[in-house]
Amino acid sequence: MKKERRLFGKILLLLLIVFFYAPILYMIIFSFNEGKSLTHFTGFSLRWYQHMLESRDMMEALYTTFSVALLATVISTVAGTIAAIGISKSKRIIRDIMDQVNNLPMMNPEIVTAIGFMLLFITFRVEKGYATMLLAHIAFCIPYVMLSVMPKVRSLDPNLANAAMDLGATPMQALTKVIVPQITPGIISGALIAFTMSVDDFIISYFVTGQGVKNLSIMVYTMSKRVNPSINAISTLVVVIITIALLAINLLPLFVARQQEKGKSTRKLIVIPAVGAVVFAVGLIFMKNGMTQSSLPYQGQTLHVYNWGEYTGENVIPAFEAQTGARVVMENFDSNEQMYIKIANGEAYDVVVPSDYMIQRLIQEKLLQKLDQEKLECWENLTPEVLGLPYDPENEYSVPYFWGTVGIVYDTTKVDIEDLEREGFDIFHDQKYKGDIYLYDSERDSFMMALKALGYSMNTADEAELQEAYNWLVACVETMEPEIVTDEIIDNMAQGRKALGLIYSGDATYVMSENENMGFYLPDRGTNIWSDGMVIPANAKNPELAHEFINFISDYEGAYDNSSYVGYTSANIEVMEELSGEGGDYEGINAYIPRSGNPKDEVFEFNDETRKIISNLWSKVKIAASNAN
Repeated sequence: MKKERRLFGKILLLLLIVFFYAPILYMIIFSFNEGKSLTHFTGFSLRWYQHMLESRDMMEALYTTFSVALLATVISTVAGTIAAIGISKSKRIIRDIMDQVNNLPMMNPEIVTAIGFMLLFITFRVEKGYATMLLAHIAFCIPYVMLSVMPKVRSLDPNLANAAMDLGATPMQALTKVIVPQITPGIISGALIAFTMSVDDFIISYFVTGQGVKNLSIMVYTMSKRVNPSINAISTLVVVIITIALLAINLLPLFVARQQEKGKSTRKLIVIPAVGAVVFAVGLIFMKNGMTQSSLPYQGQTLHVYNWGEYTGENVIPAFEAQTGARVVMENFDSNEQMYIKIANGEAYDVVVPSDYMIQRLIQEKLLQKLDQEKLECWENLTPEVLGLPYDPENEYSVPYFWGTVGIVYDTTKVDIEDLEREGFDIFHDQKYKGDIYLYDSERDSFMMALKALGYSMNTADEAELQEAYNWLVACVETMEPEIVTDEIIDNMAQGRKALGLIYSGDATYVMSENENMGFYLPDRGTNIWSDGMVIPANAKNPELAHEFINFISDYEGAYDNSSYVGYTSANIEVMEELSGEGGDYEGINAYIPRSGNPKDEVFEFNDETRKIISNLWSKVKIAASNAN
């Protein structure tokens, strides 16, 4: 019986090890993948490590993560240790109260703490950035240090410090030479927890940062919205750094024991690493801030850009900085609504890249300033299809960035083109493809599909028509067993995991470039012709430099780098023709060139009442999908 228990215990332990470490091993293996897929290994390559090292954003995120973690760890460890010793000398009622106060931040949901910090900084008008992230990390790390140090302090003889002072030690000597050595294990444990919490944090960091300051968690979050295997490379690098740190920590006690056997002091082993960590972090800050450029037109100026994650070419920002001498601070959002909240609350950006309907809303609410047409030299470079659209008919407020359509990506080996031509969006009700389809988790696009399938305008405000569209979607999720996804569809369809799905044309371009069996179809009943544009908020601090950036993005160099990297259709005519023409990156891929000439294709218009109705109905659709599964 004992042998069976031991065997069961070993098997359980092995399964736990596999459960915890298999994902890490998977990530490390795919960091050496030659292809862009996150799930299909195509061959060994170091290209993503090279890409990581050449990416300024990644290196800055790495710097931010570890410099904040080191500084927060040292400061919170010192503060937490002093606080724990001080509380131990207080009256019992004070100790009990402080215990509860210390436990509250650790028991609080992290999102509540994050919002609290954000509101605090907004109330006192503290500009969010590196300093606010560091302050927040110090604040939430201190309770964990105190939690580790307090038990060690309580286990000490309360007369120990008094005995030391009776023997001639000063209070500081009693603290540093008597108390601290006795509680060193607790201090080290608290420091390790603080460091881990800081490196790992996402939610609090996300709410308290600004000015383009991102740690690795925030950067990976924005990168994961589109396929980028550099995530694996930089995550592997972090694993290596943490592994080296853990080895050092585990070997340090052995070294300390040997030193003590030889009668040597080990105090420096604690002081030197702490001082070294601070010097290293501060050195990184000065090295980063000390970089200068030669005199250029906008030398020393800063441009604040707010754009979608993974929506900018690799070389666009460095090239613009080299040309102008300005520094570009780019922050990312993952929805128009998230972007709107920041703009409406007065956060200052110089260039923002919202979608068509959101541009219309921002214009209506007077949150944008008119463009200075004399400073824009880009109009003749742009295709007429994205100029003069209903949301900004005179292009007084916006310059096109990317544009495209929403259609059906399908596996040509599984889906009959005749079914698509006959059914259009109704193919999502065809039982032949039950359990083999993706729906896109977007209320606007899903209702667009349903309304077009029913022959209605996607901009309808008729509640009866919206109810019909709701019923169409409910019937789909209850009978077709679809998987509702967002950007996972990109890699999944590139690997041919399902027969078809609703997708943006730019994502379909990538899918088709990765898998020759994939096709893209636009139903004759019409679809959404969307466009994202560059705008200048009303409270922009540097509109002149913003106009320079808009010109740069619209010119050939910036537009080509953007479109070739991201895969979405450029508004620049020359770039669009070159990338889709003979020898171009997207030759023969019909998803890259948006359809024109179909009178049933539409551009989204902003209607707040309709938006609220659709949002409520889409929530019910997802509930129906959950119940069906």
